[in-house]
Order: sequence, then C-alpha cells, then structure tokens
Amino acid sequence: MQASNHPTISTRFTLRPTQVQVDLEALTRNLQAIQRHVGAAQVMPILKANAYGHGLVRVGQHMQAIGAKMLGVAYLEEGILLREAGVSMPILVLGGILGSQTPLFLQHNLTVTASSIEKLEFVEQAAAAQGIRAKVHLKIDTGMERIGVHYYNAEGLLEAALKCRHLEVEGIFSHFANADAADLSSARLQLERFAEVLHFYEKRGLPTPLRHMANSGAILQLPEAHLDLVRPGILLYGVYPAKEVQRSLTVEPALAWTSRAVYFKVVQAGHPVSYGSTWQSDHPVRVITVPVGYGDGYFRAMSGQAQVLVRGARYPVVGTICMDQFMVNIENDSAYNGDSITLIGQDGAERISAENLAEWAGTIPYEILTNINTRVPRVYRQDDQPQPKDLS
Repeated sequence: MQASNHPTISTRFTLRPTQVQVDLEALTRNLQAIQRHVGAAQVMPILKANAYGHGLVRVGQHMQAIGAKMLGVAYLEEGILLREAGVSMPILVLGGILGSQTPLFLQHNLTVTASSIEKLEFVEQAAAAQGIRAKVHLKIDTGMERIGVHYYNAEGLLEAALKCRHLEVEGIFSHFANADAADLSSARLQLERFAEVLHFYEKRGLPTPLRHMANSGAILQLPEAHLDLVRPGILLYGVYPAKEVQRSLTVEPALAWTSRAVYFKVVQAGHPVSYGSTWQSDHPVRVITVPVGYGDGYFRAMSGQAQVLVRGARYPVVGTICMDQFMVNIENDSAYNGDSITLIGQDGAERISAENLAEWAGTIPYEILTNINTRVPRVYRQDDQPQPKDLS
C-alpha cells in the first residue's frame, strides 16, 4: 500500500511520533463482506464518534467514493461536518434532537430521527416554514428504553406522521439491546415487537417505510433482522462487538496505533517506576519511554496489564500510565530511540488488538477505539485512489 495523495493532516502535526494509521481499503473490504452477508439489504455505515476513532470526515469521504448509499451518525454536528467536507449522500442522524436544532437539520439536508409526536411536529413546522419536504425516520423503542416511542404506544406516532404534509417518512427503525449476546431471546422478543408495530402499514394497505434494526451483533447473529437495511458500526472497522458473538463473516481491523521510543535507560533493582511507585524490578532492567498516555486515550486502567510490540516481540507496560507517557520493560533486550512501538496492530508475527486493550482496561472495544484522542494524528492509507465499486 502507499500513502494517499489526499492531504489528511496538517504538517505541523507530522512531527509527532504517535499516529493512528487507517487502512481505507480494509474498510472497503469490510463493507463488501457485510454487503455479501446481508444480501439484498442495504448497508448504512455508521460513522458516529469520529467514525469509531478512525476519523469522521475522511471515512465519510471514502464511503461516498466507494459507492455507499447512506451514512448514519449520532449527532447533528457530525452531519454538518460531513456536509462541509463535501459528503453529499443521504445522512441519517440517529440520536435525539432538540426542537431548536430542527432548522439546521433541514438547512444541511440531513435526515431526522423522529422519536415522538412532539419531535415530529418540530420537523413538520420547520419544513413548512422553509417550504420543503423533510425526510424522517420514525424511532420505535422495543426494549432499549433510550429514545423512541414505546412499541405499545407507537400507533399514535405513525398516525401523526401520516397527517404531516411536509414530511417524507423514509424509514422506521428500532435498536437492539442484546443482539451481540450468546442468548438471543431478548433480541428476538424485540424483533417480534417491531414486527407488531409494522403491521400498522399492512392493515391500512400502505407501503411500509424502509425497515431497519440490525446493528453489528444482529448482522452477525440474526439474519431475520436484516430487513431492508442494516447498520454496521464496529463491525465495519474490523472489530467484533463481543467475545460471545458468532463470527459468521470475516472482517479485518482497519486501524493501527503506533508510536516511537523517545528514551532509554537502565533502571536499577529496587528503583520504582512512575507515579505511586507501583512497580519495581528485583534486578537491573532496560526501560524505554513511549510518548503516549491516558491523555491520548491509552487508558490508565491498563497500568500493570498492557503490552506493546517492539521489534516484533511483546513487552509489558510497567508502572502507572501517565497522561502523556508510559514505560516499557524490555529486560535485557535491545531498543533504541526512534524504534517503532505498536500499541494496536501487527509487528512481525505478533498482533495486539483493540479487544486486547479492552480486556486490559476492563472495558469494551468500542470504548478503546472511540477514546483515541483527536490530538493523535490520523494517517490514511489505501492501495490506489478510490473509485465507485459494486458493493454486492
């Protein structure tokens, strides 16, 4: 692979030895694998939380270039950033909205989630004022208890939507709470509830809007939930949502996180390392310092647990992880200032994954990826300039 010719980061950041490298072609292959797996269902890549740490704007531009049909984000500002970057494809904002935000949705041609009759009315009024028809997706709560009208009260929302003259109800959706679990009984109950809501359209002889409910877990484990559209989040980026989930399709990690050694020293026996003096060796060891810390999203909770790769070998992070630096014990092995340090990714035969970091931090891979701070520059790599491709 060669570096993309597109400018991706300001040159003032290229001096930092710490980088996240994003393989755009891996994202392409993952999207194609998901599309093959779900058959006729449309695939809507989810780019919320800075595209799961991979970089909202550049990933959005790449998704448009390779022929994705629609994107999903969480917040209004994410949609606006994509529009300002030239991403013109349909974008659904999945999160809750305030009434005061509604005109901005319409000004930027963003599709709105209408999660209550009140929200629906906000959109209708704003669209009428601007003399346009707004696109909305109706949100049904089938068991998440987050946003959306309860499934047992949904008919009122659907009736209200039929009366709106300045709206196009493009879609209707819900969200699974447990689709990545080994026990899928809860997920199947939610899917049944959603199907009950959808009978509204059948009973009235009306066309059903675009139906969607499948997140990454349901894409992998619940083919009956693929419906008209699926919403891959973490799966798109090559990470599985949970240990228990069925790996019914193969994806590859698109993100690597590396840094470089900036200091080398011999630490004598009995001399503790870092804040709190939580670690010391009973014999002299060689220790290197890496300019990454919890201020970058390398969690302090991984202190005493994490490992990194140096010259293709694994070594432990020792002492407390600091805000901007951490230390690595390489025992009697050799390392030099400037040597590459792999935090996530592969070096030789060894690999460290986002799942590994999640286990060391006592959290989930989602939190690892989305917490890599924006002060860590992203560098994008691809085989060649992107061209629209058949995703089937």
